[in-house]
Amino acid sequence: MIVITIAAVTAGAEHWNEIAMYCKSKVDMFRREFNLKLENGVPTDDTFQRIFAIIKPDRLEKCFVNWARSISDIPEDEIVSVDGKTICGSRDDNYSVIHMVSAWANKTGIVLGQQRVDGKSNEIPAVPQLLDLIDVQNCTITSDAMSCQKKTVQKIREKNCNYVICLKGNQETLHDDVKLYFETAEKEPGFYPLSKTSTLDKGHGRIEKREYFLTTDIEWIENRDEWAGLNAIGMVRSTRIVDETESVEDRYFITSLTDVQLFSEAARKHWGIENNLHWCLDVNFNEDNCRMRKDNSGENLAVIRHIALNLYKSFTKAKLSMKAKRFRCSFDDQFLCNVILNKFC
Repeated sequence: MIVITIAAVTAGAEHWNEIAMYCKSKVDMFRREFNLKLENGVPTDDTFQRIFAIIKPDRLEKCFVNWARSISDIPEDEIVSVDGKTICGSRDDNYSVIHMVSAWANKTGIVLGQQRVDGKSNEIPAVPQLLDLIDVQNCTITSDAMSCQKKTVQKIREKNCNYVICLKGNQETLHDDVKLYFETAEKEPGFYPLSKTSTLDKGHGRIEKREYFLTTDIEWIENRDEWAGLNAIGMVRSTRIVDETESVEDRYFITSLTDVQLFSEAARKHWGIENNLHWCLDVNFNEDNCRMRKDNSGENLAVIRHIALNLYKSFTKAKLSMKAKRFRCSFDDQFLCNVILNKFC
């Protein structure tokens, strides 16, 4: 059932009734291409829901992590972004909203793993749990301010990884001190040891300049030894010009990196999880409107969507967008088999 569900979702099915209808129409293909017997035919949509409601998500997630590890060699300089996403359609008075924390390998272009949490506030313990699941040795971990926790940083260093983590109000004292440092350094140039680099992007009527500042002058930070591997602090200034209107935003970071070029790449790549994972799940898989939530069914189907996304991303023989690949999978059985068997065989 898991195999044919993966095939149905890869072909564009989004709900249990669509999954059941698709699978019933492809019995011959499943027997011929996937060597499935299906002696009793294809289950009903209610049976699909019942089975996925009772499958233990941690077992399915571990299988997914092991498979994701097997399909791609993660380079040691990989930048892995960790971030959470709420499936808005799962919100209901009788069920806890589904919030998934995912790890996205930016250079490889696949999901490495995911962990469900009950709400945004519970991302804090969920991130170390996710890091325990995935193999990210010698990579650089990026995350938003929710992961700016001493235990999370300790876990990252235990995995022999570097980190670039955003600072905000949840670490108010540290955030304010770092902000004051860079504000003072800007007023008194030459008295503070800052490394700097910049990038310029143009397109779609927008110009964006990003300036990256990094310093290892952190002896003044109180209790800095409690932050494992803390070697530097950084700032990113984004200046955007849209329709002749300029806006400036400053963001602050703690990091184990000491090279401003590596810091700038990691800070810039973090947005990959929003653009290449979360956005794709909403636009191509209509995830935000998914109302499947009974017991474990919603979480397990989220894992299936991640599998399908990895299959699309990993199938590079056809130079098509993800939307085009999904559309072609919906009517071209041979193409669908190529996409799936490319990484399952």
